[in-house]
Amino acid sequence: MSDSHASPNPHEVAAHEVDPVEAVVPMIPIVLPIVGGVMMFLLAFIAVSMA
Repeated sequence: MSDSHASPNPHEVAAHEVDPVEAVVPMIPIVLPIVGGVMMFLLAFIAVSMA
């Protein structure tokens, strides 16, 4: 039975495109708390300025 994912030359390394989602995923634990903190300060500023 033939494997559909096998390349004709096993020593050839298949170059694949970089998925933008996979490039962002490692930064999520750093960026998410920072963005959350900025959003909290922005929402607090809006609440205080409207009061």
